[in-house]
Amino acid sequence: MPLWLQSRCGLERRSVVALTVVLVVAAVFAAQHFWSGRTQPVRAPEVVRAVGSYGGEGEGGQEAAAGSSAAARDPVGMAGTAGAAGAGAVVVVDVSGKVREPGIQRLPAGSRVTDALRAAGGVRPGTDTEGLNRARLLVDGEQVVVGGPPAVAGPGAAGGPGAVGSGGAAAGAATAPVGLNTATLEQLDTLPGVGPVLAQHIIDYRTQHGGFRSVDELREVNGIGDRRFADLQNLVRP
Repeated sequence: MPLWLQSRCGLERRSVVALTVVLVVAAVFAAQHFWSGRTQPVRAPEVVRAVGSYGGEGEGGQEAAAGSSAAARDPVGMAGTAGAAGAGAVVVVDVSGKVREPGIQRLPAGSRVTDALRAAGGVRPGTDTEGLNRARLLVDGEQVVVGGPPAVAGPGAAGGPGAVGSGGAAAGAATAPVGLNTATLEQLDTLPGVGPVLAQHIIDYRTQHGGFRSVDELREVNGIGDRRFADLQNLVRP
């Protein structure tokens, strides 16, 4: 170093060298930090294709390919099959008896008795449902009777599931009508839609009018409307 520089800065040659080394090292660290913290482009994630279960890829792939080729060869036939499947996607059942909202219920195909009871608002408290198979699959057009004698199975219902009642009676089996002039309060209480209060009204009407001369007189009993009379007219007799 020139003598004038040493005298002006007050530094020796060794100190200047050490300072230079420190500055170089600091510059190297700064460059490395800048390079590692630079903005980098990010690639979009690749879409993963769904694969078949382990061991079933071969057969499943062959079946899918066969189905696709069949649909390509016969699109009309496949459309007809899909239309037939869609046509039977709903079952219509009549839920009556001791439920909160008796009436016609439309449910998806494959529904069970418990689904029909839920759609009807549920079973009334205190109703005996021991003989009610809630796990049974529903059939379009059937009647589910809760807490009363089962309805008589209609034509063509032989061999299929009929109406469901409680008390262990066989589904679809015909039972003797209940006599309005001789039935007790407990017997009247087993009729669909009839509770202890309505059963007492029937007995009071029978006592006041000397008995029932016809089933149509049920319409005059307090608490029996047209809808309830329609449920009872085939289950009772004078």
